[in-house]
Amino acid sequence: MNAVSTPARRPVARRSRYSRHLLGAALMILLGAFLPWVSTALGNVAGVQGAGIWTMYAAMLGVAGAILRSPRWAAGHAAVMGAVAVALSLWQVLHLVGLVGFSGWMPGPGLVLTVGGGVLALVAATGLLREAR
Repeated sequence: MNAVSTPARRPVARRSRYSRHLLGAALMILLGAFLPWVSTALGNVAGVQGAGIWTMYAAMLGVAGAILRSPRWAAGHAAVMGAVAVALSLWQVLHLVGLVGFSGWMPGPGLVLTVGGGVLALVAATGLLREAR
């Protein structure tokens, strides 16, 4: 008999479906930062000309969270990214309403993508926290 034993292998951690949700949310927010956030009769205002630059930075944090193997750390990344995206989008809308009211402008596709990506990131954060238990 051979006395050589093979070392025990650790089980490989699988990627969670919530990590894929987080990556999708980060891509939505990243794309939304470059698209128009506000459409007016005079033209469009891209997100990176205002608060969208900060959502772009938060999207990079979300991409990093999607790569992580630890669901707890990934959930933290997702929560920060989602909170930043939703809060800055809401601030942008409230700021515009305070300046000009509801007439003369429409939310652009970038703002809608950013809000949707933020909500998806918050859903991913809750799912990743449940998996970490």
